[in-house]
Amino acid sequence: ETRPRMSEFHVRSTIISRYAFTTVSCTMVNSGSEAREAEFEMQIPAAAFISNFTMSIGNKTYYGEVTGKEKKNSTENKERHKKPPSPTEGRENGYETFKASVFIPRKMQARFLLHYEELLQRRRGKYEYTVSVRPRQLVGRLRVEVNILENSGIVSLEVPPLRNSKQKGNGKAEGDVSPPPSTVIGHTKTLAKVTFNPSVVEQTRIARNGILGDFIIRYDVNRELSVGDVQILNGYFVHYFAPTDLPPLPKNVVFVLDSSASMVGTKLKQTKEALFTILQDLRPEDHFNIIGFSNRIKVWQQDRLVPVTPNNIRDAKKYIHNLSPTGGTNINEALQTGAKLLNDYIAQNNIDARTVSLIIFLTDGRPTVGETQSSKILSNTKDAIQDKFCLFTIGIGNDVDHKLLERMALENCGMTRLFQEDEDAASHLKGFYDEIGTPLLSDIRVDYPEDDVEQVTQNFFPNYFNGSEIIIAGKLINHTSDKLHVEVTASNSKKYILLKTDVAIDLPSRNDIRGVPGLEDGKGDNNYIERAWSYLTIKELLNSRLKSDDSQEKDNLMEKAKSMALAYNFVTPFTVLKMKEAGLHSEPPQEEFISPSTDGIGEKVQSLQGHKAPPGIRRGQDKQRIKISKTSADGDPHFVIDFPSSKFSVCFNIDGEPGDILRLVSDHKESGVTVNGQLIGAPAPPNGHKKHRTYFSTITILSNKPERSYLEITPRRVILDDGERLVLSCGRSAVVRSRSLEVSISAYSNITVTIQDSISFVVLIHHYRKPAPYQRNHLGFYISNSKGLSSDSHGLLGQFLNHEVKLLQESLNTSRQEVGQNQTEVLKANPTNTLKVKGRLVPVVWKQRRIYNGQQEVDCWFAKNNADKLIDGSYRDYLASHPFDTGSSFGTINSL
Repeated sequence: ETRPRMSEFHVRSTIISRYAFTTVSCTMVNSGSEAREAEFEMQIPAAAFISNFTMSIGNKTYYGEVTGKEKKNSTENKERHKKPPSPTEGRENGYETFKASVFIPRKMQARFLLHYEELLQRRRGKYEYTVSVRPRQLVGRLRVEVNILENSGIVSLEVPPLRNSKQKGNGKAEGDVSPPPSTVIGHTKTLAKVTFNPSVVEQTRIARNGILGDFIIRYDVNRELSVGDVQILNGYFVHYFAPTDLPPLPKNVVFVLDSSASMVGTKLKQTKEALFTILQDLRPEDHFNIIGFSNRIKVWQQDRLVPVTPNNIRDAKKYIHNLSPTGGTNINEALQTGAKLLNDYIAQNNIDARTVSLIIFLTDGRPTVGETQSSKILSNTKDAIQDKFCLFTIGIGNDVDHKLLERMALENCGMTRLFQEDEDAASHLKGFYDEIGTPLLSDIRVDYPEDDVEQVTQNFFPNYFNGSEIIIAGKLINHTSDKLHVEVTASNSKKYILLKTDVAIDLPSRNDIRGVPGLEDGKGDNNYIERAWSYLTIKELLNSRLKSDDSQEKDNLMEKAKSMALAYNFVTPFTVLKMKEAGLHSEPPQEEFISPSTDGIGEKVQSLQGHKAPPGIRRGQDKQRIKISKTSADGDPHFVIDFPSSKFSVCFNIDGEPGDILRLVSDHKESGVTVNGQLIGAPAPPNGHKKHRTYFSTITILSNKPERSYLEITPRRVILDDGERLVLSCGRSAVVRSRSLEVSISAYSNITVTIQDSISFVVLIHHYRKPAPYQRNHLGFYISNSKGLSSDSHGLLGQFLNHEVKLLQESLNTSRQEVGQNQTEVLKANPTNTLKVKGRLVPVVWKQRRIYNGQQEVDCWFAKNNADKLIDGSYRDYLASHPFDTGSSFGTINSL
C-alpha cells in the first residue's frame, strides 16, 4: 500500500430553515518511510458554494482565502472543476469535484477541512439533502451527522438507501427503501438528527473500494395556504411560499422529442417508457401534442392541440411507440414548430388566461442540422415564444450541449435537467414531469412596501407547480417598524388570489438561532437568513449574466456577483480560493465534538465546529455541584447583594424598559469577564402599581482571557462560541469544557458557567407550562464564586463584590452610630435605617425576598427608587448598547 491511509472521514451538517451548512473533515496518515502524495477529493452539489477550506500538514496550517479571479489560467494547488457535462446519478447538473493534493512527510498526517453552503430546493414535495460518501478507501472512523432545525415543524423525514448507480447490483433487493446500515434517525417536532456511522465491516459490505455513494435525507415542513413562512433576523428576511390544497390549472403542453440516430437503444427506449407514464397522468382538462424530430420534423396532430381522451392517449402512445431513431438533430426547427403550434392554438382558441402553456423539449445531443449556432438558436427560440409560455429542457447522456439547454430554459421561464444514460433515466424523466405536471397558480407576484425593503430577489413568477417552493429574500430598511407587510397576488383555476398579512419583527425571537457555522474567521455574523439572501442574490446575478448578450451588462453583473461573493466568502465562477500558510503559532483546525445527550437525538442544533469532550466526565456529575449564593438578579429583576462578613444582605429593584440590556458584571479590563442581561416585557398583574413587568430573556457572558469566548443563554438554548460554535438545548443535560470555560446544563433547571476555575455563575431557567398573561419564560442570574473578579469590577452586581457596606442606626436625636453585627436583629423592628455605601447615605427598609425559584427566603435591607444612591450613578448608566458590549461608563469610578 503506497498511498496514505485515511483514518477519519467526518461530514457534519446543520440545516436551518432549508439553508445547509456542511463541513467535511478528513485526516490522512502517511505511515511509510518517505513523503507521499495524498489527494483529498470531495464531490459537492453543483448548486453549493464553498465557503472555507483549511489544511494542516504536520505542524503547518494552510487556509483558503477567497479572492477575485484575475486571469483565466491561474494555477493553484487546489482546483474545483466541473466534469464535462456528466452529471451523476440523474441529479440535474450533478456535482462538482473539489480536489486538493499535498505531500505528507513520512510518519505524519494531513488534515483537510472543507466548508460549503447551499439553499435546499423543494421538489415533488420534499427537500433533498445529499452528501457524497466516496472516500475511495475503507475508513476507520467514518461518520455523517446531519442536524435539521425547521421552526414550522418537520414532516415525512426519510433516509433512502445509498444511491450509487455506477455500482449496479450492490446486493440491494429491488424496491428496498430502508436507510443505509448504521443510520440512526431521531426527531422532535422541529428538530431532527440523522447519523450514519458504518464500521469497516459494514463499509465492506456496501463497497470494498470505499465508494459508498450518496447519503440522502428527504423531508418537508408543515405549511398552510397563507402568504407562506416569512422569517426575519437582524435586518434580513427570507420568504418561503408553497401553498397546497389548490385545484390544478389546466395545461396545454407540447412534447418535442429527439428521435435522431444517436437516440438509438437505451435512450429512446427510456424516453418512450417515461412518455407512456406521463401521458397516463395528463388530466381530462389538459390539451397536448407531440413532435418527433431528427433532421426532419414530424408533428403527430397537424396545427392543433388535442383534448385528453382515452382514444387520443391510445393514439399518442402508438405514435411514440413507432418513433424510430434516424438522421441528424435539427433543434432550431423543432422548437420553432413547437412554439408556432402552441402560439396559434392560444390565439385561435381564446384560451382561458388561467391555463398554463408549456413546451417540454428532450434531446441527447447538439444541433447538427439546420441552424447550428447556439446564439442564433437562442434568439430564434426567444422570438418565437415571445414570453407567452415556458420552455422546459431535458438533456440525456454525455453529448448534450448543456449550456444551450440551460440558457434556453432560463430565457423562457423554464427549468432544465440533465440525466445520465443509466437504468433509471425513465423514472428521472417521469420525476421531472411530476415537478411541472401540476401547475396550481400562475402569475404570482409577491410585494413588500417599498419603504421597508431593498435588494429583494426575484419576486414575480410565471407559475407555481405543486411540490415546489417560491423563495424570496431581501433586506429590511425601515428599522423602526415592528412589522413587515406582505402581499401575494396570483391566479388559480377559479379565481384571482390576493393574500395579505403583517409579519411581526419583534425579533430576536424564534428565528434567532445564532451559532450556525458560517465563517470561522470572524467575518460576517453568521446570520443564516442573510447568507440565504446572499446565496440567492449571487445565483440570480449569475443567471442574469448567462441570459445577457450585452458585454457591458455582463461585466457589471460579474462585478456585482464578485463583490458579494468576496463579502460572504463564497467560491463562485468569479472567485477563487488561494491557499496561504498560517502564522507559526496558529493552531491546527480543531473539530472535536461532544454529544450533549446520551440518547439519539438531543433537542438541539449542534453546529459543525464542535468542542472536545473533557476526559472522564461522568453523566450526572453536572447536578448542582456549585453552591448557590444569594447575590443575584432574578424575577422581575429583583437584585440581592450578599455581604457575608457583615452578615446581612441588601436588595433593590430595577424598573427597566423591555429591550434594555443591563450591565450586571463589567470586569473586561482585568479578569476579562463581562455579563449583560437583556429585558423582555410583559403586562403588569391586575391591581398592581406597575405599568409593566420585565424579566431577563437573554444573559450574555463574555470572557476574553486567555482566549475570547462568549455564551448566549436563553430559556431554550445555550450558544457557546470560543472560535468553534456549539448550540445546546436547555432541555438536555450536558457538560462542555474548553480550555478556560466549563458549561454544565442541568435539563430545564439551570446552567452553571465556570471561568478559569475561579469565577462561577449559575443561570436559573424559569419555564411556565401554562403562563399567565403577565408571565414570561425567563432567566435568573446568580454569582456563586467571584474570587477571580478584580476589585475594579463594576456593573449592577459587580460593583459590590469587593466593597463592604455599613449599616447605621438612626436614633431619636438623628445622630448615627455604626451597628455591630450582633445588633442587626434588633434593628429589624425599626422600619427605616440607613446604609453607608462609598461615603453615600442610603435610606433602606427591611424586606423579605424569596429567591432561587422560591426555595430560599432572604432577609434584606431594601433600597427604593431604582437603587438610587446605592449604585454608582443612575440606572441609565448601566445600559449596554448591545448584548456583546464590554464597555463600561464607570472608568473613573472603577479607579476610585
